[in-house]
This record gives sequence, C-alpha cells and structure tokens, in this order.
Amino acid sequence: MSAAAASPLLFAPLALRGLTLKNRIVVAPMHQYAAIGGHPNDWHLMNAGRFAAGGAGLVMVESTKIERRGCGTVGDLGLWDDAFVPGLARIVDLVHGCGAACGIQLGHSGRKARVARPWEGGGPLVRSDAIPDWDDWELVAPSALAADAASPVPRELSVAEIRQVIEAWGRATERAHAAGFDVVEIHGAHGFLLHEFLSPQANRREDAYGGTPEKRMRFALEVAERVRAAWPADKPLFVRLSIDDDAGWAPADSVALARRLGALGVDVIDCSAGGITPRPVSSAPIGYGYQVPFARAIQREAGVRAMAVGLIVHPAQAERVLQDGDADLIALAREMLWNPNWAMDAAAKLGVDPFGLVPPQAGWWLERRAKSMPGMVPSTAAGADGPADPG
Repeated sequence: MSAAAASPLLFAPLALRGLTLKNRIVVAPMHQYAAIGGHPNDWHLMNAGRFAAGGAGLVMVESTKIERRGCGTVGDLGLWDDAFVPGLARIVDLVHGCGAACGIQLGHSGRKARVARPWEGGGPLVRSDAIPDWDDWELVAPSALAADAASPVPRELSVAEIRQVIEAWGRATERAHAAGFDVVEIHGAHGFLLHEFLSPQANRREDAYGGTPEKRMRFALEVAERVRAAWPADKPLFVRLSIDDDAGWAPADSVALARRLGALGVDVIDCSAGGITPRPVSSAPIGYGYQVPFARAIQREAGVRAMAVGLIVHPAQAERVLQDGDADLIALAREMLWNPNWAMDAAAKLGVDPFGLVPPQAGWWLERRAKSMPGMVPSTAAGADGPADPG
C-alpha cells in the first residue's frame, strides 16, 4: 500500500481557527429552491441530514439571501430577519447530531434575481398576485445592465444603498451565528451581486465602486470586512469566487483579491468559475476536476487555503488533489446527490475505517455486516449485476 493510501489526506482532520473538521470532505452549497417565504422546511432538514449522516466533515447550507430583493427564486432561503433563525437552527442541530460541522452560504442574486426555478424554465418572472411583495423583489446591480437579452434591466444601486447591502450582510452573519453555524461563506461567484461588482462586463460605474480593478474589488472587500467583524474570531470564514469567468475577470485578478481577503481574515477561498455570461460555467474544458487549476492558483499564489470543486467524483481523484497540494478541502455537489454516503464509500476505497464516520445507527450495523461477511462487495464497488453468485 502506498503512503497516500496508508494515510489519506482526505480523512486527515483540518483545524480552521477554533473549528476542527473531522475530514476534508465538504458538501458544497446547492440551491434547493424549496423554501416557503424564505423559511426552511422538512426538505431542507432531510437534505442536510442525509449528507451529514453520510460522513462528510462539513455540510454547507445553500445560498441564503441577506435581503428580500436578493432572492433568485420564490424558493430561496432567507436570513434578512430574526424570524428565520429558529428554522435554520434546527438544521444546524441535526447536522451536529450526525457528527458534522455546518456552514451557510450568504448571498445576494443582484440582477439574476426574480426568476423561475430551473426546472420551471428559469426565465424572468412576471408580476403576479401569487407574489404579494413583488415591488420589494427588485432587481438591483452595480450598473443598469441586464444579465442577458431575455432579462430585464436592473436598477443601479446608489452608494448609500451599497452601504446598506453591506450592513445587511453583516446582520445576516450575526443571525447565522445565533443559529449556531460553524462556518459562513460569502457568495462572490456565479454572476450574482458581489461577482457583478467584480466584473468589468457587469460593472460600468465611474465612482469609488467601479472602473479600475481596485475599485471593482471594493464592494467585495467591504462585505468581507463587515462579515468578519460580525463573525466570531474563532469561527472560519470562506468566500466563494469565480476564479475565471471568461468575461474579463481572470485568475490573476482572483489571486490579487484573495490576498486582500486573506489579510481581512478570510480563511478559505472556494474556487469555482463562470456565471457572468450565459456561456458554460468556465473557460476551462469541462471534465473531471476541470476547476482544480483555479484552486491550485489560489493555494500556491495567494497564500490562502483553497477548496477545490468541479466534477471531483472519485476518491482517488480527490486524494490526488490534496496530495499534490492543490487544495486543502474537497467540495462535492452533484456527486453527493448521487451518493450521499460518498464519504463512507471513499474511506473504504482508500483503506480507512468507514464505519466510525457515520452515526452508530448506521455505522454499527454496517460494521457488523462487514465482519460477518468479509467477502461481500457493497453495491457502490460492484458492477451492474454485482459479484458473481457462486450459488
């Protein structure tokens, strides 16, 4: 057995400020579009719980909006009011009870707000009696530029309003702490509001928040500074960036921004890509691990820990990213939807005891089965028909 297989980094604990993750496996934030009036429900409990019970070290709750007009769809989660705290606290308690840490991504959709759910077409919504607070659900952006030809033109935020949005991010962060979250991630990627400010294609302002790269970074830096001030010093702070958006924001820009964010107390950069244009999510060819080079650039050039994401599917692939020093954390999204027990499966394949990763309600029984049937091959490791049946 190789040294990597004997002691895989994927299952090495990682200390981030006062939090120690039991392994490097992160369930990436994935929109569920299932909230009712911004509040979570049983779907959200089930969804987070299945990932936590599957052995991941950190489960991230989907992008949760810091103000009403920041919602992308009618099903977005919210945290712009104290009334949202108890429902989110139930999710945190469940995740903690399964042995995982729990994070939340805080975001604002900007000019990409007020659209239908993806499986309902994803296009711009029209005024309807079914949405009684339509006027409060306003599209705002750094500049009055539509996201695409089919989208309405947003209203440009004033400087005073920008400062109000920054404050809303801080207040939502305080509520995230009240709900018990271990990690906050600022969503600065995928063409949403913070990314819109970074983008020379979406931001045509001529004041302190637009023009030069330094001025376009200002909003992101001020949000991070406000969030860090609101977030306890012993809790880690992540920022998700589109490291390359193939629309004027390049990896070198992200490295420069990441250095600044690190100096403000950001602990991890979640390295994604794309989103400003309707084109595919990245300039990189889409394939296994296609966004890992973006994490590598941040990890090696910015001096801030990186989290890799993007078609990381197989345990050996994830382990190689860590062994090569390209990232310190591995985030999985759709693969977790396919197999919520991915962490346990990965442990078995990398030679680590999988049963201690999960609650005893599952782990005890699975370990007992493994000891009583040492030759049995689980379905995740077998072919379509399973192993040959000698009978």
